[in-house]
Amino acid sequence: MAVSVDQAVPDFQAHATSGQSIQLLALRGQQVVLYFYPKDSTPGCTTEGQGFRDQYPAFQAANTLIFGVSRDGLKSHENFKAKQAFPFELISDKDEALCQLFEVIKLKKLYGKEYMGVDRSTFLIDKVGVLRHEWRGVKVPGHVDAVLAAAQALNQG
Repeated sequence: MAVSVDQAVPDFQAHATSGQSIQLLALRGQQVVLYFYPKDSTPGCTTEGQGFRDQYPAFQAANTLIFGVSRDGLKSHENFKAKQAFPFELISDKDEALCQLFEVIKLKKLYGKEYMGVDRSTFLIDKVGVLRHEWRGVKVPGHVDAVLAAAQALNQG
């Protein structure tokens, strides 16, 4: 069952950087941004992560946690996080459980070859675990600002 806007997100548990295990239920009382991206250390994914990094204090002020999610392993995530000085954790979704829950695996094309890959997508979950906003097929420029504005507005409500 995939998640949809204004519906509760099923509880999940996932492995993340810094040896953390992230459980949605344990994050109640704070807003959560999950941003799904295709691959560590690629140009678009790096730029997007840097945007969330640079706006991190504003997200904190809006009572919002940020988690990057991709199918990369924890070793790759640790290197990416350290190199970019990300102040937030990266979730490893090697088994694609979160990717399937949020339906972000799509047929993609690169140089004429088709493959199944992660569609850059972001989800904003409110303080009680309800999905309030989703952005699919994200283009990086301006995206972090849009997510921040939604998080700030939701935090005011």
